[in-house]
Amino acid sequence: MTDLEDELRALVGAGHVLVDGDLRAPYETDWTRRFTGTARCVVRPATTGEVAAVLRACAAAGAPIVVQGGNTGLVGAGVPAGGEVLVSLARLDRLEPVDEVEAQVTAGAGVTLEKLQAHARAAGLDFGVDLAARSAATVGGMIATNAGGIRVLRHGSMRAQVAGVEAVLPDGTVLTRLSGLAKDNTGYDLTQLLAGSEGTLAVVTRARLRLVPLLPARAVALVAVAGTGAALDLLAAARSRLATLSAAEIFYPDGLDLVRAYARLPAPFGEPAGAYVVLECAGRTDPTDEILETLSTCDAVLDATVASDRAGLDRLWSYRESHTEAVSAAGVPTKLDVCVPLGELSALVTELPGTVAAVAPDARVITFGHLNEGNLHLNVLGAGERAEQVTDAVLRLVAAHRGTISSEHGVGRAKAPWLPLSRTPEEIAAMRRIKAALDPAGLLNPGVLLPA
Repeated sequence: MTDLEDELRALVGAGHVLVDGDLRAPYETDWTRRFTGTARCVVRPATTGEVAAVLRACAAAGAPIVVQGGNTGLVGAGVPAGGEVLVSLARLDRLEPVDEVEAQVTAGAGVTLEKLQAHARAAGLDFGVDLAARSAATVGGMIATNAGGIRVLRHGSMRAQVAGVEAVLPDGTVLTRLSGLAKDNTGYDLTQLLAGSEGTLAVVTRARLRLVPLLPARAVALVAVAGTGAALDLLAAARSRLATLSAAEIFYPDGLDLVRAYARLPAPFGEPAGAYVVLECAGRTDPTDEILETLSTCDAVLDATVASDRAGLDRLWSYRESHTEAVSAAGVPTKLDVCVPLGELSALVTELPGTVAAVAPDARVITFGHLNEGNLHLNVLGAGERAEQVTDAVLRLVAAHRGTISSEHGVGRAKAPWLPLSRTPEEIAAMRRIKAALDPAGLLNPGVLLPA
């Protein structure tokens, strides 16, 4: 086993090949603590050239590879199953100057979302994707999973922000397409192919990213409604009346209780409600009056509170954004990221508790998500040894409602066996042919995305 490790040390430096168990440990368990494994070693290259050399060495040795960004993944795709070389891209953290004319920037795969946002804002621009894990989530991981987050309503998912990539194939071949041209119809779009591929086709090392206008004036409303149906009525009103609408999130009483206990937040309203919606508007001028007018004329609103100052914005968002940390603090959750047509959303929310209780009677479901996209994050606490049965029951329920088993977290290892619920046999066969063409030895992220 030492021949490959010695070669890797020569390529990236001895201090960046971790073989000791204590040093490997932070890389070997995912954020949820549900997925864990043992890596043969952890390698931390710092440049595209070093990534290419590492992949060539692993290919020559027939050593499988797991690729990891900020290790904020929730489906087991970025941690080893057992014995793989784990390639961490955290050191690929270079940010080039913002191109203000093109409204683009080139970023290394290891750049965190938070760092990217600060860099863009310093140039008077912004990045269109935002999510709660911004301090750790990285550009490479977000491309690999086609991350979404809270502003998909306005700017789209990660795929829409990517104008080009630099990536390394499993044999060490480097593909570079970073021109960022607005129009380029010269064949297959390899950039878009890699977005959402979960590290199974190539290792993204740099990306050319589109930026959006910086909108300094924001207003947020936390709204109490009777239930999911009323939340959708509010959404319809907001979309038709609020040109500045940038986010629409939903959560429920069980999640609110958990968040309040964890973050020590006060009750937002005097009376409990069936569901809660967070609406955010962003513009160049204060959109508070627009939100207030919309809320005052929408029959779905039971109660609401609105803020436009920095402290108030953070306070209202905390009721939604603290969900993930509060759930994790309460136990090891079975996390399911699903999406259904909006017309099916109310029925899905109604049927979920009974579906879970039928296979795990003592489990509880904490649900929140992105209302506009019909994207729910389902967190099942207390499933224990019945986690797989819960997953099966819930994903089959989602499929019955014409939904997808993964909206923005990816399929990973966690949901690979259920891919046929969302993709036809013909689609899966085509995906396998693409995988075989780019990674014929099957060394990149084995077991991820495609069912065994």
